[in-house]
Order: sequence, then C-alpha cells, then structure tokens
Amino acid sequence: MTDAASQLPRPVGAVPPARKSLLEPDARTRRRNAAETRFRAYGIAAIAVAVAALAWLLFAILSDGASAFRQTYATIPVTLDAAVVDPKGNRDPAEMSKVLTLSYGKLLMDGMKSYVASKNIRIDGLGDADLKSFLSEQAQANLRQQVLNDPELVGQVVTVPALTSSRIDGYFKGRVTAESAAADIKTSPAQLALADAMKADGALVTRFNSDFITNPDASETRAEAAGLGVAILGSLYMMLIVLVLSLPIGVAASIYLEEFAPRNRLTDLIEVNIANLAAVPSIVYGILGLAAFINFMGLPRSAPIVGGLVLTLMTLPTIIIATRAALKAVPPSIRDAALGVGASKMQTVFHHVLPLAMPGILTGTIIGLAHALGETAPLLLIGMVAFVKEYPSAPPEGLFDPASALPVQIYNWTRRADPAFFERASGAIIVLLVFLLAMNLLAIFLRRKFERRW
Repeated sequence: MTDAASQLPRPVGAVPPARKSLLEPDARTRRRNAAETRFRAYGIAAIAVAVAALAWLLFAILSDGASAFRQTYATIPVTLDAAVVDPKGNRDPAEMSKVLTLSYGKLLMDGMKSYVASKNIRIDGLGDADLKSFLSEQAQANLRQQVLNDPELVGQVVTVPALTSSRIDGYFKGRVTAESAAADIKTSPAQLALADAMKADGALVTRFNSDFITNPDASETRAEAAGLGVAILGSLYMMLIVLVLSLPIGVAASIYLEEFAPRNRLTDLIEVNIANLAAVPSIVYGILGLAAFINFMGLPRSAPIVGGLVLTLMTLPTIIIATRAALKAVPPSIRDAALGVGASKMQTVFHHVLPLAMPGILTGTIIGLAHALGETAPLLLIGMVAFVKEYPSAPPEGLFDPASALPVQIYNWTRRADPAFFERASGAIIVLLVFLLAMNLLAIFLRRKFERRW
C-alpha cells in the first residue's frame, strides 16, 4: 500500500488495526531472549565444568601428595660399640669415616632385637630378615653421619629416630595393607604387626617430614629418603639466569621495535618471527640448546647454566610480546605531550612511556618465568634427567655443577617402580604449584603497585 492510499479515510464501520504494545514482546523478541538465556546458561555450565575439573585435579594432587610431607620414624636405643665404629679407639673422624655404612646397619639390627626382647614382643613369623628390612637403608647412613659429627657418642647407648622403610611408612598412610604385604617380597604381615606394636608403645611416630624439602634425591631402594633439595636449588639457579638475561634483552628489544625501529619489511619479518618463535614447541629449544651450548660451546651437561640459557631462549618471545603490548597500551597523548614540551625521543620513552608500561612488563616477565619453571622437555635433552646426589655450590661456580629441576624430578619419580616415589612426585607437584602461585601473586602485586591511571 502506498503512502497516499494509507492516508485515505477508513470506511464507516471498519475496525482499526491492532497496535503492538512495547511492553509485550512479539514472537521474534521472545526467540531472541530465549537464545540469550540459553547462551548464558551454556557459559555458566562451561565455567562450572572448568571449576569442577580444577577442583578435582587439586583434590587428587593434594590427596596423593600431602602424605609426602609426613614420614614415619622408629625411636629405638642403639649401642654404639667402639669395636665397630672406632676400631683404633682414637676418636678421629678421618679414621672413623673408613668404617662402612653396613657396620652401622648391624648396630641398628642389634638395637631392634634388643627393643623387641625388652618389650617382650612375640609375633609369629617375625625373623631377622623382617627386623633388618624394617628400617630404611638411609637410617644406617644417618647414624654414621651422626657419629662422625660427634665422636664422643662412641661407646654410649643413644636413642635415635631411625627412618623406617617405605613399606612401613606406607602402612600408616594406607598404601600398604596386610593382604598386599603377604604378596610383597619386601615386607610381610609380621612386619606390619611389629609396626602396630611399636606404634602402640610410642616407639613409632609419623611426623612432619622436613627432609622432603631439603634432602637430595635417593636411589630406587630408598624412596623414603628422597627429597627435593637439589631440584629446588637447580630450579632457583635457572630462574636466576633466565631473569638476568631475558628481562633486559627482552625489554630492550621491545623498546627498539616499538618506539625506534623504522616500519619496513625487515622489521615486519622480525615481528613475524618473534610471534612464530613464541609458538615453537619447547622440545625444539632443547634440541637447539643441546647443539649450541653443549656440542658446540662445550658447556657441561645437566648444569643450571645450560638449562637457564635454553629457558631464556624459550622465554624471550613471550617477554617481547608482552612488553610491546604494554608499550602500545600507553596513550599516544603521553608521547605527544612529552615531545611538545621539548623532551627528546629517548627522554619520552624512558621518562614517561616506560614507567607507565612497567606493570604490564613485570607481569609478562613473571608469567614467562612461571612458564619456564614448569618446562620439562628441553631440560631432558640437555641431560638434567641424570641422578644428582650432591648439592651444587653457590653461584657462580654452582651454575656449572650438576643439578636437577623440579619438573624433571617429578618426571624421574613417576618412572620408578616403588609406589612411594609416586607419592613423592605428587608432593613435588604441590611444591611446584606453590612456586607458581607465589610468582603469579607477585605479578598481581607488582601490577597493583606500579599501576597508574590517567
């Protein structure tokens, strides 16, 4: 109908067309509102699933790894026979150090027999083999070190908290049962009965295990003695190298590309390559580190200096991209105002733009460091998977000493047969998550501290 026809007078008696109310949605509006409601429901459901998955993951890690921070010790009297630990009777630690650890194992064995006899503990099937394997082999080494530190203990009866085996420790953590002990050649139901008797007598306690944080790794037969000391030091050394190298290089490259570099094909090519390097798999950087730093430069394998250099190469693209984004976020009016009052380009960048971009730069740097802290693949290729018993020295010498790293230590423990190592691996994951959480909280704090509003 044309506009002229619509303005013709209505015939007498004709019913005017019904007008739609703005307060009553039509069918199309109802469909649109229903689609929006469904989309919101989908979003809430996705968030709920993600939160539930994260909560389940954290619960699984905490339930499996929390027991790694507790350890079972047996408190028994041990007679330090001078004929065994100090045959020459000179109380000279240098001479006493020649006594083998196995000799101290005999003293612990005698101490276990004396304790069982003094408490009149009678258990069917309990033999010498059960008493010998009741305690960890690490208990012998600990007792030997205690005597070497204090030779005056020779000839005395000392009460020592001896580390129990992983099977006895696992019994009180629910990992070992009487049924599993009957089928395990490393323990027996009689050992578990003895553990219950000693627990009731107060000679067996499960307490906080600080050695899990400070001790180095242990052999496959001493899961109960394995710790994260060397791995934590190695990770700290590598993060120190990454921070010292990647932060100034990454920030300087970002400032040049964003503020000073001419816009031409060369800079476009550099920017594309930086973006591509950020997406390269981490194992490729491990291959590069193996070829460049170890095979070509001759740096030692399994050393924090090599791991730090490899992680620096891997972290640089992330820091450059984050820094350039922070520089772009500074309003152009800041630059124009500084140039307008006579500041040079250099003064404008370093006195005005860079301080305003600092929160984003620090946040990107810490996130890059947190990403590097959890990398495993490149460190495996440069030999940090090796078993390292000795602590590295203080920097700078320690940067060239053999060391491990937290993610590599977790990988090593998950490959070992003893179930106690899986418990250790879960505990190490908790420690790693604590480090990552602390670094992210630091990033949030620095952003809030240096943030400026305009």
